[in-house]
Amino acid sequence: MKNLLTRGGGRRSGRIATTAVVLAAAMAFTGCGADGGGSGGQDQPAEKIIRIAVTSAPRSLDPVQLDAGQQSYIWASIYDTLVYIDNEGELQPNAAESWKYSDDGLTLTLNLRPGMTFSTGAPVTAEAVKKTMDRNKETPGQQQDKFVTVKSVDAIDEVTVRVNFSKHDAAFLYNMGMDGGVIGDPATLTTDRTATDPVTSGPYVLDKGKSVQGSTYVMNRRDDYWNKEAYPFKTVTVRVLADQTAALNALRSKEVDVSGVPGNQLESVKAGGNFNVFHNPTSSIGFINLADRNGKVLKPLADVRVRQAINFALDRKGFVDKLLSGAGTPSVQQFNLNGAAYDQKLEDKYPFDVERAKKLLKEAGYPNGFDVSMPSTVLSQTYEPSISQALGDIGIKVNWEPVPPQNSTAAVVSGKYPMYFFISSATVTQREIPRQLGSATMNPFKWSTPELDGLVEKANSELNDEKQAEIYKEINRYVVENALFAPLSFIGANTVTSPEIKYLNKGANNFSTIRLFDVAK
Repeated sequence: MKNLLTRGGGRRSGRIATTAVVLAAAMAFTGCGADGGGSGGQDQPAEKIIRIAVTSAPRSLDPVQLDAGQQSYIWASIYDTLVYIDNEGELQPNAAESWKYSDDGLTLTLNLRPGMTFSTGAPVTAEAVKKTMDRNKETPGQQQDKFVTVKSVDAIDEVTVRVNFSKHDAAFLYNMGMDGGVIGDPATLTTDRTATDPVTSGPYVLDKGKSVQGSTYVMNRRDDYWNKEAYPFKTVTVRVLADQTAALNALRSKEVDVSGVPGNQLESVKAGGNFNVFHNPTSSIGFINLADRNGKVLKPLADVRVRQAINFALDRKGFVDKLLSGAGTPSVQQFNLNGAAYDQKLEDKYPFDVERAKKLLKEAGYPNGFDVSMPSTVLSQTYEPSISQALGDIGIKVNWEPVPPQNSTAAVVSGKYPMYFFISSATVTQREIPRQLGSATMNPFKWSTPELDGLVEKANSELNDEKQAEIYKEINRYVVENALFAPLSFIGANTVTSPEIKYLNKGANNFSTIRLFDVAK
């Protein structure tokens, strides 16, 4: 077997800049605090807690329904993943202590760490990994599209898993470091408890007595966890605070000691106390998904000229200045500014030009524009007036339909809405390509063309990084020129901490786990 990507014997080089969803104006707030005295740091881990505030509760803790956004503060604490992406953005061993691809990239062998257990004391085995993967592949949900290239999964022995692919999947290992790679307990995986109180393979267990479904999640560290030393916090508490003002007040009143803060609130927060501020300029991307490209629900979107008109109608710099207080980078591109697909030369494709947008609509047969319904979600609300005005200026009238926070993702995957505003993490290109172009969230109408499919297939089967990067740029050009999306900007994230809290993130990985934090020495 050729070692294309492995730990314990080298790794495949690549461009890894994984981040988690940042909720821009509807920020996901994080918080840490002390649960007693002591000097801090890992010398006294038993006395420390971390408190995290998020804008919405997870729809479920069932592996097949996990989201890789802010909800991962909960599930990433109670489930182990096969690999993890560290704060440098590098793939690292986790439940799998090593891995190897075959020469053709069609077989991946994962060697599990011996001696791991579930919270029940049952062993974590290759069979548990196989059953979790098989269920992810067979069950409609958030993970199914991540397993479309998987032909079969074999448990070779107690600690060896072999994944067989129909074609090489460049995103697979990155998915195994996030929601696609959790390990469920085969004895209880299909029972009702999995959605709300699963048996855990990770470092924490849910405290049902102190938790309130949809509101507060309290998780206690397992003393028998194999990697306990990597988790200095005895307790993780996740509070659902959908109201941004409430979350900021919690920061100011020291109910939480770490928080994400929108740019327009940053100075007032800093003025109210002694805080450290960390800024990541490109943690996520805000965009309008022009999803109904076949015109199934909204006929005009089937015409590329209409989609291009929408792009010309957007004053991207104005959005950044007005809504993000300058804490972002205007862009017409959908893929990570720091990733392999990004091409600076494409940034001139859609300058702000209302007259050109109107001309394109007229050429497409819509001189008076048209009406469109879009979901009003926790992600879109701050953007809605500006989007309505920009599209209204070219004759497109937007009707915003309110959607409860917990149903935000369900609304966009339903196929009801032909276009919608969304915020997505700026992650590695290998993960972005299938997610942006093929997932239920980003492609609910299952739109495709032979040309784009061919480019994606070509990139996915290319094992050389440099050649693969060139194909990714071709994909990006196709996406931009055909206006599959109407990107607004890359979004910066501000993380504000008290002096006692150590923030480990260096901008390469904002995936929402408590591994981003430590206690100060």
